[in-house]
Amino acid sequence: MSAQKQKEHLLERGADPELGNRKDFQKLPKGFFITGTDTGVGKTIIAGAVAALLKFLGLRTGVMKPVESGCTRRGSELIPHDGTFLRQIAGTEDPISDVAPSLFESPLAPMAAAGVENKDVDVARIKEVFSLMSARYEALVVEGLGGLMVPLRRDYYILDLARDFGLPLIITARPRLGTINHTLLTVNTAVEKGLKVAGVVINYSYPPLNDLAEETNLALLPRILPVDVAGVFPYVENPDGESITKAAMANLDVSLLRKSLQL
Repeated sequence: MSAQKQKEHLLERGADPELGNRKDFQKLPKGFFITGTDTGVGKTIIAGAVAALLKFLGLRTGVMKPVESGCTRRGSELIPHDGTFLRQIAGTEDPISDVAPSLFESPLAPMAAAGVENKDVDVARIKEVFSLMSARYEALVVEGLGGLMVPLRRDYYILDLARDFGLPLIITARPRLGTINHTLLTVNTAVEKGLKVAGVVINYSYPPLNDLAEETNLALLPRILPVDVAGVFPYVENPDGESITKAAMANLDVSLLRKSLQL
């Protein structure tokens, strides 16, 4: 589909294709942009948990994974694992092309995957779909890919996408050895670039090691971070809607998230 046809298609469905160029773009909507200190830290689980929590607070909540690589190919179709999981957890019925508008088969950073597959990350279309989802829901939970400094194209990073969406960040971090440096680098970069950080969630994307590094990191991070820790999220062996919602209610700081949303 050509860029013009995509724009006409989105206009028919109630989107605002010019939203990304408008000065009030950053005012819409409520929600969070979930990023991480690295790949594999469990951003998708935390994004699902935050979406479940916003639903519990009574907000009609949508989810997005704007760019996803490592998708499974079925014939001519790419299946986004994270996008499909988020849609399931949120209980929405959006077309998967709205939840995950930019897909790659190669399990690489988007810019690298785009080079291998001879196509681009269509940032303009991602913003158009974001406009559509903004109009459809009271709140959006958007999961990034990798960390803030992952490039979508030569001059545009995940950090830029988060800034353009105007959503406060929730940064997902590991509890294990090395997390202090990674977490401080991510938080400080976000703050220096003018992004609002709602909080850091320390996530067990693996069964606890129960070693000294985990123990001391959990105690030290809240003392040295310039932002709040919004929770320590436990390892969920078989994540589904019920288990994720239960863990979110028990382990995420609801009052902190409400404050960030100005509820």
